[in-house]
Amino acid sequence: MAALRIQIHPTTHHTHSHPKPYIPSVSCSIQQPPQNNIKVVINGAAKEIGMAAVLAVTKARGMEVAGAIDSHLVGQDIGKVCGMEEALEIPIINDLTMVLGSISQSKAASVVVDFTDPSTVYDNVKQATAFGTNSVVYVPRIKPETVAALSTFCEKASMGCLVAPTLSIGSILLQQAAISASFHYNNVEIVESKANTGAFPSQDSVQIANNLSNLGQLYNRDDLETNIPARGQRLGEDGIRVHSLVLPGLVSSTSVYFSGPGEVYSLKHDITNVECLMPGLILAIRKVVRLKNLVYGLEKFL
Repeated sequence: MAALRIQIHPTTHHTHSHPKPYIPSVSCSIQQPPQNNIKVVINGAAKEIGMAAVLAVTKARGMEVAGAIDSHLVGQDIGKVCGMEEALEIPIINDLTMVLGSISQSKAASVVVDFTDPSTVYDNVKQATAFGTNSVVYVPRIKPETVAALSTFCEKASMGCLVAPTLSIGSILLQQAAISASFHYNNVEIVESKANTGAFPSQDSVQIANNLSNLGQLYNRDDLETNIPARGQRLGEDGIRVHSLVLPGLVSSTSVYFSGPGEVYSLKHDITNVECLMPGLILAIRKVVRLKNLVYGLEKFL
C-alpha cells in the first residue's frame, strides 16, 4: 500500500495594523513502494535464441535476468557473451537447482524460460515448480504425452506453465488466417523453406496442419491417394501436404496456398532472425506469472 506523508508548515501573515490568524499550509507526497521485477532464468542461455532472450529481458520493463543456465561457456558472464558493453555479473552455470534456490529467497515472481531439449523439459519444469517458479517452454517437437504429463503436474501444483510451439506473433497470425480460409477452400498445400537442413516438416508446418485438421474438411480430394514423393509429405488424414526447400541463402519461410475455382489465396510468413521471437517471449513471461495451470500455445493470449 502506498504511504501518504503529510507535512504541515505554520504560516502567519502580518499587516501594519492587524495580524491575520494562523493558516496551516498542507503539502502531500505519495511514496510508492518499490515494485519487484520478474526474475527470469534463461535455460539454454548460450544458444543464439538464449542470448537474444537475455538482451530482450534486460531491455524489457518490469523484469530482469536472474540466471543463465547452459553447459557451454560455463563461468563466463552472460552479459559479455551477449556482447553487452557492461557485464551483468551473472555467470553461466550448469546447475538450474542452484539458481532457483537463490532467487526463491527473494519472494519475487520468477520464470524459467526453457530453450533446452524435449528429453529434459519435464524435469526442468518440475524443478522450477518445486521452487515456486513458473515456466515458459519453447522447445520444438515436444511429444504430446510429455505435454499431457506436464499439464497434470501443473494442475496439481497450481503452477503456471506456457508451452509455446512458436513464439512468433507473425506465425500465429498466419495460422489464424489459415484456419479462417480453410472453411472456404477445398485445396491447400504448405511450402516451407530454410537455409540449413534440419527436422522437416518444421514445427510451424506441423502446427498449421494440425490446426486445419478435424475441421470437417477433406482437402485435395482429386489427389488424395497419390503417394508420389514429389507431391510432398501428407500430414494427417485430411489431405494436407507440405513441401520443404533447403537452399543456402533462403530465409526461414512458411507459405500456405489455398485454391478454389478461378483463384489462389496465399499466406506467407518470413523469419529473418530470432529477434522476431522476442516480443512473443516477453508477452509469455508477463502472462505466465498469473497462471495456475498449463496453457498450450501463445495464441491464447493474443
